Amino acid sequence: MTSKKVPEETAWTTIDGNEAVARIAYQVNEVIAIYPITPSSPMGEWADQWASEGKPNLWGTVPLVVEMQSEGGAAGAAHGAMQAGSLTTTFTASQGLLLMIPNMYKIAGELTPSVFHVAARSVAAQALSIFGDHSDVMATRATGWALLASGSVQEAMGFALIAQAATLKSRVPFLHFFDGFRTSHEVNKVAPIPQGVIRAMIDDSYLHAHRARALSPDHPVLRGTAQNPDVFFQAREASNPYYLNCPAIVEEAMEQFGQLTGREYGLFEYTGAEDADRVIAIMGSGVDTVEETVEALNAAGENVGLLKIRLYRPFSIKHLIDVLPPTVKSVAALDRTKEPGSAGEPLYLDLVAAFQEAYIGGDYPHVPKVTGGRYGLSSKEFTPAMVRSIFDELDKDRPKNHFTIGIIDDVTHSSLDYDPEYSIEDPKTVRAVFYGLGADGTVGANKNSIKIIGEETGNDAQGFFVYDSKKSGAVTVSHLRFGPNEIRAPYLISRANFVACHQFQFLEQIDLLSIAEHGGTFLLNSIYGPEEVWDHLPSEVQRQIIEKNLKFFVVDGYEVARETGMGRRINTILQVCFFALSGILPREEAIEKIKQAIQKTYGKRGQPVIDRNYAAVDAALEHLHEVRVPSEVTSSFDMRPPVPADAPQFVQDVTARMIAREGDLLPVSALPDDGTYPTGTTRWEKRNLSLDIPAWDEEICIQCGKCVLVCPHAVIRAKLVDPGLLENAPGGFKSAPARWQSYKDKSYTLQVSAADCTGCQLCVEICPVKNKSNTSLKALNMTNQSEINGASRAGWDFFLDLPDATRSELNPGLVKDVQLYEPLFEFSGACSGCGETPYVKLVSQLFGD
Repeated sequence: MTSKKVPEETAWTTIDGNEAVARIAYQVNEVIAIYPITPSSPMGEWADQWASEGKPNLWGTVPLVVEMQSEGGAAGAAHGAMQAGSLTTTFTASQGLLLMIPNMYKIAGELTPSVFHVAARSVAAQALSIFGDHSDVMATRATGWALLASGSVQEAMGFALIAQAATLKSRVPFLHFFDGFRTSHEVNKVAPIPQGVIRAMIDDSYLHAHRARALSPDHPVLRGTAQNPDVFFQAREASNPYYLNCPAIVEEAMEQFGQLTGREYGLFEYTGAEDADRVIAIMGSGVDTVEETVEALNAAGENVGLLKIRLYRPFSIKHLIDVLPPTVKSVAALDRTKEPGSAGEPLYLDLVAAFQEAYIGGDYPHVPKVTGGRYGLSSKEFTPAMVRSIFDELDKDRPKNHFTIGIIDDVTHSSLDYDPEYSIEDPKTVRAVFYGLGADGTVGANKNSIKIIGEETGNDAQGFFVYDSKKSGAVTVSHLRFGPNEIRAPYLISRANFVACHQFQFLEQIDLLSIAEHGGTFLLNSIYGPEEVWDHLPSEVQRQIIEKNLKFFVVDGYEVARETGMGRRINTILQVCFFALSGILPREEAIEKIKQAIQKTYGKRGQPVIDRNYAAVDAALEHLHEVRVPSEVTSSFDMRPPVPADAPQFVQDVTARMIAREGDLLPVSALPDDGTYPTGTTRWEKRNLSLDIPAWDEEICIQCGKCVLVCPHAVIRAKLVDPGLLENAPGGFKSAPARWQSYKDKSYTLQVSAADCTGCQLCVEICPVKNKSNTSLKALNMTNQSEINGASRAGWDFFLDLPDATRSELNPGLVKDVQLYEPLFEFSGACSGCGETPYVKLVSQLFGD
């Protein structure tokens, strides 16, 4: 029984995987050496916060939390603290974990108890990826550390404690890992582990033994010697008993944990048909996806099963064979990593060896057909549809070996086909998807929403948040599930009852209603009211609203934000509208809970911030309106293409698909095999992020060039040109007589690329000029795109064709002249308002290629 359900008196909490692990790690350690790396950083941040608040650990002392200058430094500090007899941990991922490997060999060789917690993440290969798979932890297999895999937020909390109990008794150090982002950042309703349970799991006698082994002048010993060929081999084998005993010790810890909490785990667990002929073996968050699918397939008459891998190292063949039905004919070993050049990925090789050894030893009646498969690299989706396809493949006489799932491999043809329409979503589960912009507060509001639902209703609840690696200023998609039944769905929502779009410009860029179910609800943050919004929707959006019979609501979140002093923060306003439309709580109760969440979230920022959020909550529903949906499509425009038609071929074939959020459909052949890409492609992306962009007042501008200098994304540019070249300028194109002593016969023009502006407002802040008739205005003022967009886009295209100034005639020591140099670093993926990119841009202006 691995369900997270426990007795009714349990005080549920709704947290993400990182916090779940950090709560336990903080309690059972005395030294915590940290260094931030995505997606494990929040574990260290929680520990640092609790230590600064003076929160004690299990023994009444405040752990020493120290941030080092690298992951290698964190591992070294941890190693040193362990040798001094302290209980010590660290949190890491990806390259950070790889930098710890030298210390990990030493720690294991010295049989020193410890648990490192890893939010497993891709290791950079042909490209960097901040997203999750098992390539980092699999690179540590030979270090001598035990590898314990948890697959959900609830398990991550429990396994953090089980690992701590087991390492103290076994003296084998543990690497407890869980899937980066998928588990580390998933918000889920869990039963917290009481301190009494934590205390009962930690046996003081093993703690005292650890302390007694500390290096100390009171009982000096020599540790860390150099050994010659005569003894090194023998000494290496001397630790064998510890590894042979380790699985039984972990099993014992799991049994004790089960007795204390009601949540029982095994080193290997089998679920499915008692006489299954096909089985998938997997570890990590994919376990829940397979288990959910196995139940659905067996209910439909299939005969399949799941083998959950919990303790991956030391690998206990006996425990594996003990749980597996003797009827199994074929097994798919799923690895969330790739080892180029190997005979197979890690789990596949282990299972092939395990079944062969078990058969030879007479412990299993036959050797099943074992096929290996790769899935989910860099957080690639792994869904029930893919699981079903794997089981179908296993049913063949000669199933494909070394297959991939979830991609289209048209080069080596390793991929399995699957039906993406296959779904086993619980019809009683509400599924809501929210499209927001990084740093607009959408994710934070949705985290509060899922916590309110999880803790204030009888529903189970899950929240997962898809971030672009560009982070601030990029699209974020929040996936919220809640309902009366337990939710085991570690994959994105593909059929949503509720879709919300918090940024109006997304409608022309993202096909966000493709996931909306028939009869669902669509909430749009719109500057256009219910009577006029329809005419501003692309024809494809109109078509889907009509054909899917969606209930359509609009709210002008920006107007509410302005009225209540919230600036551009619309998250609280949209959160109120979601609760009002979903009906998950009575309206007044929902508003009260939202205000409580505001108090908790923003309390440290002072009462004025809280009051402004309260005012936004109270005003939100007054601005929420249902739109009468016409019976036919009337729009004269459609979604714009992801890149212009004159973009280079690679950009059209590859980059455009990625921009359109269709990267999953790109086949292997479309992508560079060595990670080499053409440069300068961001100029074609045109992200169109900002609702407001700077508008230029040419009459008062002193042409100082500071705005051009400070712009992080090179979207503001200036030129000096002959007035005659402006005769054919498009309507709305602005210019002014040049204020250069040596260029009095020239015209000066300042232009903004509206589609590339991120709305950071640095240009407005740096502008030194004020309008004397209205001192609230400057030579640059943020203005709604809808008022100037057409003129701005046409003006930008015309501007680019104008000749640049002759570099030799300009003074590179003057900002006023430097603004006229062409920037060769433009439209980067940096966060809005980045403080680093202006320098790179300036270097490219000053020195060229």
